Amino acid sequence: MRAAHLELRGFRNLVDTEVPLAPGVIMIHGPNGAGKTNLLEALYFGLAGRSFRTSHDREAIRFGAEIARVGVELVDDSSVSGDRGGEEPSLRPREPSRTFLASISRAGERRLLVAGKQLAPAEATAHRPPLAVFTPDRLGLVKGPPAIRRTHLDRLVVALWPGRSEIRVRYARALKQRNALLGRVRAGLVEAAALDGWDQELATQGVALRGVRNEAVELIAEPFADAAYALGLGGDATIRYTERGAVGDVQELAGALNERRDGDLRRGFTGLGPHADELGLEVGGRALRRYGSQGQQRIAVLSLLLAEREALVELGRPTPLTLLDDVMSELDLTRRRRLAERLQGEGQVLITTTDPNSVPDVEGERIAVRSGRIDPPEHAGGPGRRPAGAA
Repeated sequence: MRAAHLELRGFRNLVDTEVPLAPGVIMIHGPNGAGKTNLLEALYFGLAGRSFRTSHDREAIRFGAEIARVGVELVDDSSVSGDRGGEEPSLRPREPSRTFLASISRAGERRLLVAGKQLAPAEATAHRPPLAVFTPDRLGLVKGPPAIRRTHLDRLVVALWPGRSEIRVRYARALKQRNALLGRVRAGLVEAAALDGWDQELATQGVALRGVRNEAVELIAEPFADAAYALGLGGDATIRYTERGAVGDVQELAGALNERRDGDLRRGFTGLGPHADELGLEVGGRALRRYGSQGQQRIAVLSLLLAEREALVELGRPTPLTLLDDVMSELDLTRRRRLAERLQGEGQVLITTTDPNSVPDVEGERIAVRSGRIDPPEHAGGPGRRPAGAA
């Protein structure tokens, strides 16, 4: 599944327009400040109903406009079968599409419509491909607090196995209930023995959550190391899931919760369990969070996204729609080519760059952005090729 058509209205500095999008790799090029990142953000906003750059989505509304609106048409190329007399796949009639329409107003009213039906962002996830985003400010995934990495890992679990999405929800519910009960015990409203049942429930859900997290990390560990080596991270890159405190079955975790109950009562919250675990990224045995340079941290984030993409493809899940912002600037030509080799094939990838020739061997479309104006797409092999879905 890929984005075939993008419609923009009132979004940041971008001129209102419609943009056809081809399969494969699309290079979005232009000078700094032209609006390249805004174009990636618009596509993400249209599919997710929120920005990947800010929690204040109203910032995306163009100055002087009252509303920002983005429409995205998705098509499933995998349903196209057989050769039609040598006709290029990009020129074949499109398969039945699915339309997303997201908007945000100055008053804060937001809407996300999928095929004309309003859905919550979480509900809309099932109707689109996963979204993988690299931006220079995503270094927080490596150097930020553990909660960021745990959340990222839990989203990967859901993308890999949608049927397991309730595991995280059940654990969060049990944790909330136990923390609330800790407060009641501290206030003298109930006896501490009332915590026994919630220790058992939290342990049951916690072991299940740790199980799927470990399984996900095992899937991406080898491709992460391979990508990190190819992109020049240096040393032996590893990713590991570290369980804080008791490691074992339900009874062991429940027993550990019971043993630490007095400390939890003093603090007023549960200090042990998957909500305190860590996803560690290391090179040469050293934590990148503490000892990695900014360049190493950038490559680690990119390697993680590439590893997750490979794992999803291996499991037959939808290939992520990958958005890479300014990813080439700190890679030499050899590593740019290695990255391009990994990106070509399955899935749709949009890459921003100031230099359209930053990866000279890449095949695909090029879209120029100049002062917010988006030029018609051209093929990397030369102008004149009609874009996918064009009339």
